[in-house]
Amino acid sequence: MLKYTDYDIVFQEIPNEVTLAVNLSGCPHRCKGCHSPHLQQNKGEELDEEVLSDLLRSYEHSITCFCFMGGDAHADEVCRLASYVRIGWKGKLKTAWYSGNSYLHPMAAGCFDYVKTGPYLEALGGLNKKTTNQRLYKFIGGRFKDITAEMQK
Repeated sequence: MLKYTDYDIVFQEIPNEVTLAVNLSGCPHRCKGCHSPHLQQNKGEELDEEVLSDLLRSYEHSITCFCFMGGDAHADEVCRLASYVRIGWKGKLKTAWYSGNSYLHPMAAGCFDYVKTGPYLEALGGLNKKTTNQRLYKFIGGRFKDITAEMQK
């Protein structure tokens, strides 16, 4: 079961998008310098279709993208809910996923417009640093294209 702790409207996670980022708990990664260590615990409220619909109805006129922040322990559920957003909002909202894994999950194609991968490594920095290990991909033409460089301008 996916659980979320909080959410916020953000402008820097996905380029050229106003994103409702929902923080999912139960993160299996233990990144040194993690900005949200509370997300390593399994706490919060269940994120299901009803909760997701309520959130999206509240913010659908203010956002252009919905981002799942985490959820690696329940990748199938994250992908299922992303598909729910795509179908339920008839493609009007982009979908994104920040996965701490170092690889693109095979289920991500067709579920997400954007996927950010890689654990946060304090010494390497985030996506805005050329030294980062993290990558940002955009689904274009039936495949994911690395657009990390767009975050480093």
